[in-house]
Amino acid sequence: MNQVDPYLIPALDGVAYGLLLFVVAAGLVLSFGVAGILNLAHGTLYAIGAYVAAILSDGSWLALLLALAVGVGAATAGGAALSGMLAPVPRGDHLTQALLTFGVALAGGSLLVMAFGAENLPVRVPATVDRPVDLAGHAYAGYRLVFIAVAAALALALHAVVTRTRAGMLVRAAVDDPDMVACLGVNPERVRLGVLAASGALAGAAGVLGAPIIGPGPSTAATVLLLSLVVVVLGGRNGHSSVVATLVAALAVGQIQTLGVALAPTAAPFLLFAAMAAVLAARSHGLIRRWSPA
Repeated sequence: MNQVDPYLIPALDGVAYGLLLFVVAAGLVLSFGVAGILNLAHGTLYAIGAYVAAILSDGSWLALLLALAVGVGAATAGGAALSGMLAPVPRGDHLTQALLTFGVALAGGSLLVMAFGAENLPVRVPATVDRPVDLAGHAYAGYRLVFIAVAAALALALHAVVTRTRAGMLVRAAVDDPDMVACLGVNPERVRLGVLAASGALAGAAGVLGAPIIGPGPSTAATVLLLSLVVVVLGGRNGHSSVVATLVAALAVGQIQTLGVALAPTAAPFLLFAAMAAVLAARSHGLIRRWSPA
């Protein structure tokens, strides 16, 4: 009889969970590292995508594609709106940014609960990927395997855009020397607007595609924001140079979250923050060197 190691399935769940966190946290890294904005409303943008997926999903591919278009569009508009709200706030004034975006998050969360209720909503996925897949004698959710493939492709695409395209060049330049970007005839404010809109798009796409994993509910925005901030702390926040580091950190968080429950359920709630404290302590003593751009 085929047997699989009892920790293999949780490890695979950790990959899916980690890739979902990467897609969300990548947008947070870009908004902080490039635009200099600490966006505490980022989890709400994810929740918007997740709620759209729940409302529009009917088990068909057409509904999923429609939800993806609507969810990404709404979250992108939300990111652009945040850019407008934060335009008068100086780049380095993170306290004001945090207070403003936290207020937006609270208001947005309340509006979502008023509109969709205080219960977690189910999300239906297309039947062709909803069926379980046999993995060495164990049933595993087919959608999660599809999500792993899609999120991995998205990670590769994001890395290619940031490192190989003109848009990525402007992003890197805006991080290193915004004044030089302005001298070249490019408005840094437009770069910031584009980055925040792209950040919102990533959050919205993660919300729609990740809704069957972290579904829409009253605590969704806070949960996603908290885990994304942990990923940012572990992976770094240097914008273009942190794409790979963010991916590694997100996968590590996914494994800690899922394998921690399987290996040490009583200690699981503390493992993530213990790992974060260890990384911060090692970094402060120079034992871990920050990732540098290629």
